[in-house]
Amino acid sequence: MDYIVGQRWVSQAEPQMGLGIIAEADGRHITVHFPAIEEDRIYAADSAPLARIVFQAGDQIVNMQEQKLEVKAVEEMKGLLYYLANDGGGEERIVPEVQLGPQIQLESPTQRLFSGQFDKNRLYELRAATLHYRHVQQKSEARGLIGSRTNLLPHQVYIAHQVANRYAPRVLLADEVGLGKTIEAGMILHHQLETGLSSRCLIVVPEPLLHQWLVEMLRKFNLHFSLFDEQRYSELLESGEPNPFETEQLILCSTSLLTNNELVATMATTAEWDMVIIDEAHHLEWHADTEPSLAYKIAEALADRTDGLLLLTATPEQVGIESHFARLRLLDPTRFHDLEAFIQEQEGFVQLNEIVLKLSDSTSLNDNDFAQLQKLLGEACPTSLDTINAYDSETTQHLVEQLLDCHGTGRVLLRNTRAAIEDFPQRIPIPHPLETPEAYNNCVLQSEEGHDDWVQSDPRVKWLEDTLTQLKGEKVLLICGKATTALDLEKHLHLDIGIRSTAFHEGLSIIERDRAAAYFADDDAGAQVMICSEIGSEGRNFQFAHHLVLFDLPINPDLLEQRIGRLDRIGQTQDIQIHIPYMQNTSQEYLYRWYNEGINAFGQSFSAGHAVYEVFAERLLPWLNNTVSSEQSDFDKLIEDTAKYREDLQHELEAGRDHLLELNSCNQRVAEDIIESIFNAERSDLCSDYMGRVFDNFGIEQDYHSPECWVVRPTEQMLTEDFPHLKEDGLTITYNRNVAQKREDLAFLTWEHPMVRDAMEYILSSDLGNSSIGGIKVKALPPGTVLLEIFYAMQCSAPKHLHLDRYLPATPVRVLIEASGKDLTNIIKHTQLNQLREHLSRSSRFAIIKQVKPQLEKMFEQAETIAKNKAKPLIETARSAMLENLGNELERMKHLKEMNNTIRDDELAFFEHRIAEAQKHFDIAIPEMQAARVIVNTYQK
Repeated sequence: MDYIVGQRWVSQAEPQMGLGIIAEADGRHITVHFPAIEEDRIYAADSAPLARIVFQAGDQIVNMQEQKLEVKAVEEMKGLLYYLANDGGGEERIVPEVQLGPQIQLESPTQRLFSGQFDKNRLYELRAATLHYRHVQQKSEARGLIGSRTNLLPHQVYIAHQVANRYAPRVLLADEVGLGKTIEAGMILHHQLETGLSSRCLIVVPEPLLHQWLVEMLRKFNLHFSLFDEQRYSELLESGEPNPFETEQLILCSTSLLTNNELVATMATTAEWDMVIIDEAHHLEWHADTEPSLAYKIAEALADRTDGLLLLTATPEQVGIESHFARLRLLDPTRFHDLEAFIQEQEGFVQLNEIVLKLSDSTSLNDNDFAQLQKLLGEACPTSLDTINAYDSETTQHLVEQLLDCHGTGRVLLRNTRAAIEDFPQRIPIPHPLETPEAYNNCVLQSEEGHDDWVQSDPRVKWLEDTLTQLKGEKVLLICGKATTALDLEKHLHLDIGIRSTAFHEGLSIIERDRAAAYFADDDAGAQVMICSEIGSEGRNFQFAHHLVLFDLPINPDLLEQRIGRLDRIGQTQDIQIHIPYMQNTSQEYLYRWYNEGINAFGQSFSAGHAVYEVFAERLLPWLNNTVSSEQSDFDKLIEDTAKYREDLQHELEAGRDHLLELNSCNQRVAEDIIESIFNAERSDLCSDYMGRVFDNFGIEQDYHSPECWVVRPTEQMLTEDFPHLKEDGLTITYNRNVAQKREDLAFLTWEHPMVRDAMEYILSSDLGNSSIGGIKVKALPPGTVLLEIFYAMQCSAPKHLHLDRYLPATPVRVLIEASGKDLTNIIKHTQLNQLREHLSRSSRFAIIKQVKPQLEKMFEQAETIAKNKAKPLIETARSAMLENLGNELERMKHLKEMNNTIRDDELAFFEHRIAEAQKHFDIAIPEMQAARVIVNTYQK
């Protein structure tokens, strides 16, 4: 190699000195000036540890003025290089190499290899492993569902999988109380964020639930939401932010923040969101003949401007069928545009359900059934009755799924019932009739109203004292209607009786409520009883308690169900003792009897309680308001009529809508397959082995903590100053889902945990481990044989929201060739090379690279050709999978739109556009070099 003044070289021994320039060359010695450190170095020409820097088309260069440019072409004249470069603004210029800036960051494997910047082989092997595991996770059917700290219950997993894979999902999650709607919403959101289908989300919840949502999203899904309140909003506005809601990607706020300030609501609704989640959506009131509630108007404004929308409520028909219709209207105004048509459609569910049950049970259909099928499916209906009756179970199931998909509210309304979930605890109602003091003979439901010293005279208080004494050591949740009642009771129990208690009511701040809940949850020194006002009946979970005291009863049956649902939920380990104290011959007893004997509200969950109440409210309310003039027998008749109506309605629901929703909300077979794929993809043993290698290579200390738990801590010898999500004082981790369920203070590391995901991203986005050299001693190869191992990864430079890595993940393409160009990829495996590989001294590595550089340059060209040939079938397979998947989905949606118009036009347009965009990006997909390793056979005969 001739050294010419003006050439740019880099020191292989000290690459940190930057890009040097040949200042003098007399044949025997050369002087290199390093502008970055303002020093000259003199080397012997025949042994200088220097590497010539030659940039290629596509590389980034920086000139003396620190402008970044992209190389378009390179030419050599009289030993000096001249680069034709683009400045990014469309202007091209010639940049002589002498004008290159002194700072240099060589990133490509070839640049680093030829300049002598070698990584340790274990870093190279870690990079290869990272490429492999990234590919495995990207192609997994369970992608997006692995990282949640949840029990993987079939009904939750099924809903999350079905909804999260939709474009811009818009659904009402209406599982019965206690079945985990928050978990389902979190799983859907986590999946959408993980796969790139969403990036910005707003969650709107009642104020008492803010911290619960904040903690749930963080602990169960590692999603860090920014909590917005009036103070934070004002501070951002004062700091000059035009719209505070555009400052964060994930925002959580209360409903009242939006309803109390018109400007705040305007800012929230005009910000761009990929998904909006609204909890306790039954508070969104709408009636056909009156003005909608303010909360509904804001929700409607958000729905109009947002692609994805999740509404959550355990009581979808609370406040009446009109408001239920209105919530569906938020999700799909085209499908649900007429209230009367909606009511008529619901009346047809019974007949549809009869056909579905026959198909599901393999019962032969009759001519009337076939006529109904023709009406429901149109041209998609099988040609004859005999054809249907001859179907095997798999084909019949497909027909059932088609019916459920085409009709009803199944696509936008998903509801799991307790009847479909096994092992739910029993409800045991325990009435406590109490003698009525004379002063309470005409009392109404909340009898303490107007009595300053009511705790001294109300018989329920004395009963409560005795009951808590008998239940010493047991946790007791008490719910009453008003905050004043809760405060009076807590004060009396704590100060006068000496019972450890805490109050939970709307007068407390969110932090104070959290502290009260934590005090109640403490087994050792916590409160025996927590006394909640009505806000304790929504959202909060206290399933560690098994005794519920209903100090008074709400008139709304759905509200009563929500009260009981604080204990009667997934995670409850014992039967629930529901204590109902009431004063005899008062409105309290009448309401208790109506609930207990009329609708069996204490014994089991009933989703249509409010519908029953609406029918009988006119007859019931006089008894509750002490305005009745009827005989006792009239009340008994009211109970009898209520029970009969409830029984008939229950039968109708089970025969129609509820059963259809149940079938559409959880396919047990599919759910079990998804859960199995999650466990297969999770592979905690592989994840722990991989992260163990990561910690070792990055200089992170890893110590045993307890079974299945480790502590990882930063050290002074770390490879990087900041490792993703590693705290200064360390982190206790587990890879075991069962352990993580019991210990929420531990970090649950999965392939989708931010630490694992960001560590993989750090490795692959940097030059770490992308250039290495080693030796082997193999008799079967001639001494001095040079092998080149290169890892490529399929690169499809498409926007993340297109989700093309679902079809063409970053598949590793390995090429191993020897100097003649022979492809040895399938002959010598990567793991075999790792086992045979030996260390080479630093000096010999420099000498080898300098000696074989001409060979290597040719080998790199040959390897690229091989890689492109191997990539072609991968691209075509991905293209076929995309066309089959998206094409089938597009045809299915077109059919659905013809049948009942449940599909929005923008959904059809989305899939048509996505197919076209995918085709375009597949056409330019290429294998991109990720790492290269030179292997030299040092065996000597």
